[in-house]
Amino acid sequence: MSLTWRYLLHFSACTELKKTLDAQQYVSTTADIWSANNKSFMGVTKAAIACKRFRGRHTYDAITTELEDIFSQYGLTNDKVTACVMDNGSNFKKAFKEHQQQQVESKEEVVGDGEVEFTDLHSVLTADDTQHGLCVLPPHHRCAAQTLNLIANNEVVNWLVSNPESRAVYRSATAKCSVLWTKASRSTVASECLEEVSDRKLIVTTVTRWNSFYNAYARITEMPLTDINSLCTQLQIKCMNDREYQFLKECCAIMKPFTVALDILQGEDTCFYGTLQPTLEVLMAKTLVMKNGLSQMTTGLPEVIVGAIKTRFATTIDSKDALLAAVSLPKFKLRWVKEEARRDHIKFLLTTECHSLTTEEPTALMPDAPQPAATSEDDFFSFDVQPNATADVPMSVETEVSRLWKGPGHKCLYTSVNFTSLLWLYATSVV
Repeated sequence: MSLTWRYLLHFSACTELKKTLDAQQYVSTTADIWSANNKSFMGVTKAAIACKRFRGRHTYDAITTELEDIFSQYGLTNDKVTACVMDNGSNFKKAFKEHQQQQVESKEEVVGDGEVEFTDLHSVLTADDTQHGLCVLPPHHRCAAQTLNLIANNEVVNWLVSNPESRAVYRSATAKCSVLWTKASRSTVASECLEEVSDRKLIVTTVTRWNSFYNAYARITEMPLTDINSLCTQLQIKCMNDREYQFLKECCAIMKPFTVALDILQGEDTCFYGTLQPTLEVLMAKTLVMKNGLSQMTTGLPEVIVGAIKTRFATTIDSKDALLAAVSLPKFKLRWVKEEARRDHIKFLLTTECHSLTTEEPTALMPDAPQPAATSEDDFFSFDVQPNATADVPMSVETEVSRLWKGPGHKCLYTSVNFTSLLWLYATSVV
């Protein structure tokens, strides 16, 4: 294909994408930078908005400039982009911190005692704009899936290697598992020995995905200890003792809700910002339930996990945007909130926000969302059944907010444009 045809196809695709984005009231984007073959690239998605070469150092000001250029190319203003999701890198965090939109003071504010205030024109014209930054970026959401990965790889591992009761057994158990994975994945003879004791292959871990470590450990603990040691004997490696086997089983049991939550937050189809708050709440509750019946090796690990979640997600938990995003999703509403005082607070926030939105003519009922087949996600979110709502006619904001909590899980009762706008503004951003 000639360069001319490639350019025309690219131009046509960009034009269609821009038309699609122009038709949306709000959009949420993601961005990332990676390296391959000694070259750096930046990708920005809503759809495939950009995938371009990133030259030079990955400094915060260079990142800001690239993002601003990409957003400007597609007409993505700060009024349209609700958030940009990036990882926890210090350069990303600084880029958004230094270039956030500032609140403009009211023009009606009186200066001093009503006297005229003069400004030196030369100082205004010669001011260093780079100090304040002309670029303005949308709100920054740190990638929730990567944050959970950091908790598993940092806080959890640091506690296991520093706790006197778990330090030795953690190192010995993981070392034996590592040797077993290496043997079974690199040797055909070892693979044949594995087939004799188990009908399932061992899982090879991936360094950048903590879930792969959990799945690998869980696959080993699914085998009886006698079979594991029989395999170790055939491969001429150290056998696993009862204490090490029990440690692995307890760790897998404690981390099971964590892995389900991580799978939910790194999903592709239904991973909305409104999913984050309920997922964290349920994860912390299910993790604390695991405190009972643990040995001295893992006692205290559930509290460490919950404490790490509260620390790393401190700016998200109980934030207005996160709460409104969660209750705006028909799947969750208020079913994940247990405390009555907190429920009343969220109802007040939602009612106030609906009143603040532009009031237009009520729209027709939004159709029911399709009911997916039961999954591990449904088992993770186990809420009490709410009574069904009855009337399907336009109503006031207060009445509609009240009825919202009473509707069934996936049924969308949004009959006013206020709720519809709220849904698009908060709940449909990506995590």
